[in-house]
Amino acid sequence: MPEPITMVMVGAGGGGVLLELARRQFRIFKEVLDIVGGSLLFMGFMPLMLLCALLIKLWDPAGPVLYRQVRVGLNGRLFTIYKLRSMYVDAEAHGKAVRAGQDDPRVIPVCRWMRKSHVDELPQLFNIVRGEMSLVGPRPERPEMFEELSREMPDFEKRLAVKPGLTGMAQIYNGYDTDIESVKRKLKMDLEYIDRMSLALEFKLLFSTFAKFNDSGAR
Repeated sequence: MPEPITMVMVGAGGGGVLLELARRQFRIFKEVLDIVGGSLLFMGFMPLMLLCALLIKLWDPAGPVLYRQVRVGLNGRLFTIYKLRSMYVDAEAHGKAVRAGQDDPRVIPVCRWMRKSHVDELPQLFNIVRGEMSLVGPRPERPEMFEELSREMPDFEKRLAVKPGLTGMAQIYNGYDTDIESVKRKLKMDLEYIDRMSLALEFKLLFSTFAKFNDSGAR
């Protein structure tokens, strides 16, 4: 008969195998949810995105409807993110990344409601369908901001262990980044999400996202 310590070790090993199997099954489910859910949401929100595109073009016809920007994704891979353009052309003509402020004059007036409701983020559903993003995950940063924040917080790179998301724990509960302390809170929440990833948490965050369609803290 095996000694008790041997049985405990075997049991612990078996638990580790089951945990890894559960995580693997969850990752497969998450991929399917992203593709199917992202596709359905993209088609469902298409009329709203077309309306927003028309408003943008009527108000500021000189610029494009979509705003493209390079972001850091899974394992550090760079990809192009898509958003509805809500700022005037050449809002960052000086080339330096600047976070939007309260009542930012660079924002097109007719687009303020799009930013408040986060409707301007909807084209990222295309990034999700392409496999570059997930419905839930950490927000992707610009390469220059990612490098800066990684120097300040070495653990910041751990966010790259999963695909960046359209929504997530930090996006819902931390709000908009205003200073280094809010970024640290965001990092803590992102790492907590990565550590706790589960089916229940995924749906909880997805349903909690609906409250952000009227986000008083958006800029």
